Amino acid sequence: MTEKIQRCCEVCGNLSFDDGGDGFFYCTRCGSQAVDIMDTGVDDDDLFNVDGGMYSTSQRRQYCQVSQPVPISQVQLSQHLETLKTFDDYDERNGDDGVGPAVPSDFGSSQISLTYTDYYSEIRLRYVMGLQAMIQMQCKTLVEKFNVSPLIVGLAGPVWLRLLAHENVLSDEWADNVIHESESQTQGEIELSQPTGSQKTEPHNLLGKRAVTIWHKSLRNLIPLPCSLAISFLVCHMAREAILPTDILKWTLEGKLPYFAAFLEIEKQLGHPSRSCPISTSRMFRPVRTVTLQKLESLAASIARKIGLELPSVNFHAIAARYLKHLSLPVEKILPQACQVYEWSMPPELYLSDNDSRLPSRVCVMSILIVTMRILYDLNGGKWELISSCSNNLVSAVENGTGECGFSCNARGAVAEEDSASRDSDPHDSTSVLSKKSNCDASKLLKILEEKYNELSDTYDFSKDLQSYLLYCKNIVFAGLEPAYDDHEEERIIEDFWDFYQSHKADKASEDGKTDYHTCNHFHHSGSSSITKENENFRDDGDSNAALRQLKADMKENRFVYIPPRKNVKKKDGYIRYARKKDGAYLYAVHADYYILLRSCAKVAQVDVRTMHVGVLAFEKRLEMLERRIDFCLSKRLPDDFCEFCRD
Repeated sequence: MTEKIQRCCEVCGNLSFDDGGDGFFYCTRCGSQAVDIMDTGVDDDDLFNVDGGMYSTSQRRQYCQVSQPVPISQVQLSQHLETLKTFDDYDERNGDDGVGPAVPSDFGSSQISLTYTDYYSEIRLRYVMGLQAMIQMQCKTLVEKFNVSPLIVGLAGPVWLRLLAHENVLSDEWADNVIHESESQTQGEIELSQPTGSQKTEPHNLLGKRAVTIWHKSLRNLIPLPCSLAISFLVCHMAREAILPTDILKWTLEGKLPYFAAFLEIEKQLGHPSRSCPISTSRMFRPVRTVTLQKLESLAASIARKIGLELPSVNFHAIAARYLKHLSLPVEKILPQACQVYEWSMPPELYLSDNDSRLPSRVCVMSILIVTMRILYDLNGGKWELISSCSNNLVSAVENGTGECGFSCNARGAVAEEDSASRDSDPHDSTSVLSKKSNCDASKLLKILEEKYNELSDTYDFSKDLQSYLLYCKNIVFAGLEPAYDDHEEERIIEDFWDFYQSHKADKASEDGKTDYHTCNHFHHSGSSSITKENENFRDDGDSNAALRQLKADMKENRFVYIPPRKNVKKKDGYIRYARKKDGAYLYAVHADYYILLRSCAKVAQVDVRTMHVGVLAFEKRLEMLERRIDFCLSKRLPDDFCEFCRD
């Protein structure tokens, strides 16, 4: 449709102009073109340069008023030519090909549109490189701070690359397969989500979900962040280092091993995320929770199985020596015998397993040590009762019914129920077969174990004082969190509160010291005259009975039952194998000697006492099976038709 406008023609004076269809208007009388008005509602191909300017189209028709040309002077013209010459020189220096800008530069710089490949390539590359940097930092820390062999640095690379190849995350089909899988897993009614804001330019699946989030979740499921800890533990295991999952987890929680706050260093190495990776570094590489001890060991074994790596057993000699030193026990006496038991039995539990339900390998190591110490020191009941200085009172208390009724051990070691009256026999028969040296060594061993049990505690460095804890929270727990703006007043208030806390803490410590001094001084002057012979006897009897009651209470808390010392021991070197009794829940009837040894070893291995007991029972069962097979083979008579070599 032809449009007309009322405007005076500068050539003939006519007042009517028609639309020529090309964006310009022409006089209806003389046909001259109007130079001060044009129609912008045309196609992109019909754009023209008018007076050196470029006009863009819009979706609705509108008229653009063009200002009248103003004559310029010679000075302005010369300045304009110099400016053009400067632009020409700049284009020559920068290799301009003479082609104008592809986008209208009059309205600011425009960003390059990102493709589907740009998004998933950047997200995948950043995640893989960040996790690799985390593994490198952990191996470097293990070598520099914890004196681990530098061999682990060379082992970590092939393990990591083989894992990437197995998970197939670097293939060209990975991104499409993940998107198709996310679309096929939806069941029932489908609710389409509409992207908003900056997410409109991102790729989405058919359900409207962000592809960026889908790819990130797939990467964290295939190669989760705990894989870095598992690979660090795995290479230590391959290098035959005495590093346990308990060490890795403790160093991780304390912040000594880069894990929770490693995203800060990763961002320094990789830089800030680009537009094609709209996921922050903290969200991508900051763990939400820690990994359990059992999961860490099974994850390391799972990685080894995936990449086809045949693992050796744990370094029994190094780990056992470390456990014995931790318990302050004689290494030169116990370790050689324990190594003989290990070499003879070779239990499969010493190999890493990807089964989360299986007992940890460290439980098997400690089980071998427990069985060895029971054999060396004859810990089969009755030794702990001899430790107390008032052993006669303690034994008489047991004989008078203080002990747990209903359980005892016969000479063969089977746990059976009996009446307490059947234990009335000669009190000297239970110790007559034991030598004085054996009793002395066993008593020393049990004393050491009792003292170490009270001293052993898995404390973290940040729990020493408030200052250490606050520093730990700042550097590890709330790493990377800073106020949005610098508030000097807030910093001053924090410093004032901290100074007040330090001064109050010093005053309280001085007051406590004075109170303790006066209390001790008063006890020193008045205590000697108040202690009588009757009080001493009461203290001896009370300590003996209290020790027994405390031990029984501790056993009951862990579902163990106290068994009194044996009486008529028929076999001199009879090794007792304990059994379980099911009364709703499993009850474990054991002697005091074995329980004291068991709970101390369980605390060092950082497992539950019942779990440690189950490990010992399993290992004893394996030893019994080996003995039966050996006896069967030795008693088996060879046929007469065998050759002389086979008969020999």
